[in-house]
Amino acid sequence: MNLPKGVLVFPQWVGVHQEEHKRKEVFMDEEKKKQIAVFRFGVISDFVNRSSMTRGEQERLLREKCAKSWHIPCSTRTRLAPSTVLSWIRHYKEGGGRLESLYPHSRRDQGQARAIDEDTVQSLLRLRKELIHAPVTTVITEAHRRRLVPPATQLPLSTVYRLFHHHGLMNNHDSLPIDRRRYEAESPNDIWQSDIMHGPMVEVDEKRRKSYLVAFIDDMSRLIPYAQFYLSETLDCFLDALRQALLKRGLPRKLYVDNGPAFRSKHLEEITASLGSALIHSQPYKPQGRGKIERWFRTIRTQFLPGFRGKTLHELNEALECWIRDIYHNRTHSATGQSPLKRFADHMECVRPAPKDLEDYFRKRARRRVAKDRTISLNSKLYEAPVYLIGHQVTVLYHEHDPARVEILFKEKSYGFLTPLDLHINCRVRRDHDRYLTLQVPSTQPLSGGTLPFRSKRKDDS
Repeated sequence: MNLPKGVLVFPQWVGVHQEEHKRKEVFMDEEKKKQIAVFRFGVISDFVNRSSMTRGEQERLLREKCAKSWHIPCSTRTRLAPSTVLSWIRHYKEGGGRLESLYPHSRRDQGQARAIDEDTVQSLLRLRKELIHAPVTTVITEAHRRRLVPPATQLPLSTVYRLFHHHGLMNNHDSLPIDRRRYEAESPNDIWQSDIMHGPMVEVDEKRRKSYLVAFIDDMSRLIPYAQFYLSETLDCFLDALRQALLKRGLPRKLYVDNGPAFRSKHLEEITASLGSALIHSQPYKPQGRGKIERWFRTIRTQFLPGFRGKTLHELNEALECWIRDIYHNRTHSATGQSPLKRFADHMECVRPAPKDLEDYFRKRARRRVAKDRTISLNSKLYEAPVYLIGHQVTVLYHEHDPARVEILFKEKSYGFLTPLDLHINCRVRRDHDRYLTLQVPSTQPLSGGTLPFRSKRKDDS
């Protein structure tokens, strides 16, 4: 090994370590190459800038640098081998002291699979073009099944991956540019964007729990119809926030949401459809279409949360409401040139108010069969249905938080609200074949013989 002039090392060090691990096929930009070259120069600067060093000084300095832990750019390594440092010194001097001489170099056979022969390479490339969207593992399995490679030949996954990547056969369906265009709704409530953001930890019953921010933003004005932190990101939390937003700001014509489980609910689809709002889902893993709500979430992280000093969920929501009302809604938005509240208020004639019975639109639906004893079981509670619906499949509309109001539908016709079952009342009701209920009332006559202390009184008795 030819050592740089003026540099002395122990003979046993030479050749012990090879040059730093050759990088895999990575298309490194100019900025990263320069960053690596600057690091390398910082390591060898003591050797190339000092005019004279004794042999002992050179050996001691090299030993110190190789024993030190380094943060190497674009690498997971933390130590340097003596041969690596010496090669950098040699390249720097041979390059006339230019920083470019320390740039990392790609393999000369870059893109060529050295572990497999040329015939196998061509067979793999043809198979990949045939199975362009298949995973690399599937291509390797298929190549062995079709006997496109010799039986004893191994196809390392990394080797095949590099081969396909070099020939532009990876992610081929994403290689073409996507036509994305900036847009803005013409009127308030034309489009609402909504999403859920992971929030800070809060104290709940002396325990630390994670919070989730459910928020809506009006596309045209950037106004926030409603936003609140919850302790989960379930459908019930989202529907609660949606109901508050509709009551406060009216009905949107389109609701643009993510593909999460809460947004794919049939219940949500029924609610928005019954209110005349179109529910639109963005493409999976492509949040660019919901850029406005994502940008607002970034504002929350950078401008609101750093200044929050509370601990509880209630304090967090109170602070958020004040910040939106007093600061965000009244300051000029950089994209529109107006404050969100003024831009929304200037076009109030376009806003559709929420219906007075909005609460009923959020009721859940369930299918039940009326039992022979006229009962329906719902959420571990029993209700009494009309006699003439015994044995029929019916639909019940209900709120979990209001078990006293359960409406029953049969063939999309309402039959009123169900009565909660009272076993003590039913104990005093006698069934009749003509379907009239007979209520047992206490008798005023004294007991005699086997006479029961009740007499019958029909409903139609005067």
